[in-house]
Amino acid sequence: MGALAALFLFPAVAGAGVFPTPDKTVRLYPQGQDVDAGIVENGRAVTFGPGESNGLSGEVTDRGGHRFGNIGDQAWLEIFLPTEGNGQMVVVCPGGGYAYCSYEGEGAWVADWCLQRGIAVCVVLYRMPNAHSHVPLTDVQNAFRYCRAHAGEWGVRQIGVMGFSAGGHLAASASTLFTDELTRPDFSVLVYPVITLEEFTTHAGTRANLLGPHARREQVEAWSLDTRVTEQTPPAILLLSADDRAVPPENSIRYFRAMQRCGVSGELHILSSGGHGWGFGTVETTGKDALGDQRAVFSATLERWLSARR
Repeated sequence: MGALAALFLFPAVAGAGVFPTPDKTVRLYPQGQDVDAGIVENGRAVTFGPGESNGLSGEVTDRGGHRFGNIGDQAWLEIFLPTEGNGQMVVVCPGGGYAYCSYEGEGAWVADWCLQRGIAVCVVLYRMPNAHSHVPLTDVQNAFRYCRAHAGEWGVRQIGVMGFSAGGHLAASASTLFTDELTRPDFSVLVYPVITLEEFTTHAGTRANLLGPHARREQVEAWSLDTRVTEQTPPAILLLSADDRAVPPENSIRYFRAMQRCGVSGELHILSSGGHGWGFGTVETTGKDALGDQRAVFSATLERWLSARR
């Protein structure tokens, strides 16, 4: 992968743990965004093409702390497989306001947590929208196509989606705007997600990066995902902090209420503190943890809910 491979030469977090190593790294669009082709294996198209270019070029950047930005042609998947799988897999969408992918706490350490519980993981380092709103969703849907094509060999029976902040918006998009059974998640884990793009309730940077600086009303409505929930939306668990000042808790509450109206099962858990962006990094792995004592509650709650899905 050339320059892309160089990004994997930094596995350690200063003063803390070491990232798990992917079993497989897959470039979503081997021929780039300007060619309407995806992944071909043994003469068969496994995924679709990029749909459109996001207009970004050049190398992937690291804003520090493995926050990967400027993702265009290089969009890729990292596949992590447990030694003894329980049949579940999660497609993970890191956050970053649709400006970058926050790989540490919302990618690598997610994989570490899941692998310890027998859950396979596909972390999607998706293209930044750059006001091309469908681009990230195209990447996640192709990730689902790829994972479902390999589910048998990986011992995977069930594939869900997990997303954080803007990645939570992307995961909720995958949960409400899927095109077929291949791209429909079996369940959703939404962690402090952006849901609505309505002004004053959304995260402004997420909205601007997805829709551009002059979003039309119909765009805002189309990508406010509480309005897109139906009876076919997969079950979801939403986890967030009451003192989140970046993404108002109202986002998660709206999605949960929409699920209730449509008869979709789910849970909403609002922790008393922690703010925004705490992800899966802990004192042991990253040297700090905004959740503090609530980390155990978060972990146990999510583990129980995932176990009940199997």
